[in-house]
Amino acid sequence: MEEEPEIERLPIDLLSNIFILFTSFTDLAQASSVCKKWKQGVKQSLARRETLSFAGWKMDDDSTARIVRDAYSLKDLDISRSCWGCQITDNGLSRISVAKCVSNLTSISLWGMTGITDKGAVQLISRAISLQHLNIGGTFITDVSLFAIAESCPHLKTIVLWSCRHVTESGLLVLVNKCRKLESINVWGTRVPVDCFIGLLTISPALQIKSRGLLLNAVA
Repeated sequence: MEEEPEIERLPIDLLSNIFILFTSFTDLAQASSVCKKWKQGVKQSLARRETLSFAGWKMDDDSTARIVRDAYSLKDLDISRSCWGCQITDNGLSRISVAKCVSNLTSISLWGMTGITDKGAVQLISRAISLQHLNIGGTFITDVSLFAIAESCPHLKTIVLWSCRHVTESGLLVLVNKCRKLESINVWGTRVPVDCFIGLLTISPALQIKSRGLLLNAVA
């Protein structure tokens, strides 16, 4: 009878500790396909992760949603655009939005995801009720997404709207008025008139507004 390889004798908890150190999703996928025990170890390692970054990886809706679904302890999710052209769409955000971890996320980055619209952003953000930090810059969102953020994210502290050219003064005013814990907002590259910033600071004098290389704040 052929002797079982040493590595096959490792308990799942130890395998999980090893796999949690992996930064390559390709390596995780390959490890998961070795055998049922390794697949369980990979799944258990994902369940323990508090941070996931897909930046730099060529991901699509299916692979991203599948990984996030297993990351029960996730707090920080980064699916920013990468040089490889991350192909996340509204469908992907919709599938991610039903993952158990979404309500516990404190940080989300969708920076540069030009394949998403308000439809996908609203579905995800509406369930991210613990969100404190959001980077949605470089996307084509409109005030519709800002209204959803204002309604669903009362703990929001920072938001990046860099080059979101379809947001308007109305959306920003609602956002700042309802997100009373907001500390910083980056509106560089938007088409919002400078006069709007006076209104935002009137609502929240301590708010830091980053615009056109300037940092505006009414509190000395």
